[in-house]
Amino acid sequence: MSGTSADGVDAALVEWPDGPATQPFRLLAFEETPLERELQERIHRLAAGRLPGGEVLAALAGLDVELGERFALAARAVAARAGVSLEQVALVASHGQTVAHHPELRATLQIGDPSVIAERTGRPVVADFRPRDLAAGGEGAPLAPFFHRAAFAIADESRVVLNLGGIANITWLPAAGRPDDVIAFDVGPANAWLDAVVRLASAGAERFDAGGARAARGRVDTALLDELLRDDFLRRPPPKSTGRERYGLAEAERWFARAERAERSPDDLLATLVAFSAEAVARACRDFLPGRVERLIVGGGGARNVAVMAALAARLPGTQVDAMDAHGVPAAAAEAMAFALLGRNAALGLVNQLPRCTGAAGPRVLGELVPGASGRVA
Repeated sequence: MSGTSADGVDAALVEWPDGPATQPFRLLAFEETPLERELQERIHRLAAGRLPGGEVLAALAGLDVELGERFALAARAVAARAGVSLEQVALVASHGQTVAHHPELRATLQIGDPSVIAERTGRPVVADFRPRDLAAGGEGAPLAPFFHRAAFAIADESRVVLNLGGIANITWLPAAGRPDDVIAFDVGPANAWLDAVVRLASAGAERFDAGGARAARGRVDTALLDELLRDDFLRRPPPKSTGRERYGLAEAERWFARAERAERSPDDLLATLVAFSAEAVARACRDFLPGRVERLIVGGGGARNVAVMAALAARLPGTQVDAMDAHGVPAAAAEAMAFALLGRNAALGLVNQLPRCTGAAGPRVLGELVPGASGRVA
């Protein structure tokens, strides 16, 4: 998959049980393949509506094929890293690259042509997970909570799993909870704005705030923070989802220009955005979850941002804050592992979403199957 930031392709090779059980599972290999800046910018321009009308369809169609090729290369690379032949791989599950997500229109669009992946790997491919959930009345997101419950839920501790990709989303896992007890929803922006501000401040020389060093040097602009926290999305009850259509490049440019007018440094803006993300998570836990959060388990690129992790710990007193790595799942690999599980279930005809989390009318099997070289789908 490629996340909201579109900075690279993540591929995980995971060994799952043959039936409905999710434990034990084993991560055989993980591979991160960066996307070059020019390709990343093309994706962002398309998703942000920055192309002339006459160019949109050609750009969309071209990126669909190009990203399919990249995902196929990533699948081949992660199998090679594990020393596993492609013939031994049961299937490829591809989330794709989101370029539009509009649940109010019952519409979402992930690109990265699964037919290209099937041709290049010879394996069956499961893709397009989100549209079925939308067709069933859901938001099409979040889907990763299905994996979060499988990997992190335990009987004697209430936990929240926080994914910090381009967008922040949380999953409530109450102690000894059932699937219908899980609550999950998007909180607001995480790396989407942070990465955009770093690119703007460095004229494209830097793509993200490595380790949170810039944010750690900055000072929070309290007036801007107060304005950010008045965002109505934060107050909207779940189920809810969002993306770059709300927290994208145009908005990051607006905050960057405002900071320049106020003679605040980019590092100050980054510190403010970190504080906003952390406070949004804390408020979501306080306002929309039915119990005390004993442990916060953090994954995604934001788990490597020291400033973000410190801000979360400060705003959630009494809650233990850990990276996913401490619980057996590499933080960077979690989303790719999640869609590996969703793909496995789709191939077996097993439910692979939590309808309470997405708002769908009921349990569904999400994903569309493309046969492999043998003509079989699994």
